[in-house]
Amino acid sequence: MKRIAIVEDEVYMREELAEMLRSADYEVHEITIFEDTAGQLLRLSPNLILLDINLPQASGFQICREIKQKSAIPVLVLTSRDQMRDELHALELGADEYLTKPCRKERLLARAANVLKRYEGRAHMLEGPDFLLDRQTYTLYIHNKSVVLPGNQGKLLEAFLLHGANPVKKEELLTALWGTTEYIDENALQVNLTRLKRTMQELEMRRKIIPVRGVGYQLIPEENNDET
Repeated sequence: MKRIAIVEDEVYMREELAEMLRSADYEVHEITIFEDTAGQLLRLSPNLILLDINLPQASGFQICREIKQKSAIPVLVLTSRDQMRDELHALELGADEYLTKPCRKERLLARAANVLKRYEGRAHMLEGPDFLLDRQTYTLYIHNKSVVLPGNQGKLLEAFLLHGANPVKKEELLTALWGTTEYIDENALQVNLTRLKRTMQELEMRRKIIPVRGVGYQLIPEENNDET
């Protein structure tokens, strides 16, 4: 049974949506506490997120951005905001569908089913700007081809993608590679980072890894030449 998370702060609307989806044989999770909403959703890892824009704490735009930076969970925006600029902004952030309220039941269910169908088999995928990484096999899909990365390179790239635009601490990279930070020569980390950088260049990934002084490393767009 597919699981859909509803992020809607209007109680009546949320309950109506939940009843509709349950009647269509979906398992429904309702977000009712809007603190660290993106973190809740990432931990829940539903098959689809139904997301409002006007929310307490973080907006739906912020939540969508964070979700898409760290996962391949599809997002269907359902909002009363009917301005074209809002729809375009949501789509630029990675939203998969954008519907405005009020919305007919049949249309919402059809769009939800369509998004879920498109994402079948992608539960273990992490998305980059122009590539996908399979977290189970470390297969990288880029430029209409697939490449199986060596294990350590896959683990490093996975760690960077899970952190989105944020730097990754050295300790987190060491743990991703070897499950511990103890008794590990930092030169071993450098060797593996160098190998990943070489692979990224060969595959023309348009991303590069830079050092972040006092923290660790960061994955940034290739055109950004500012090093911290």
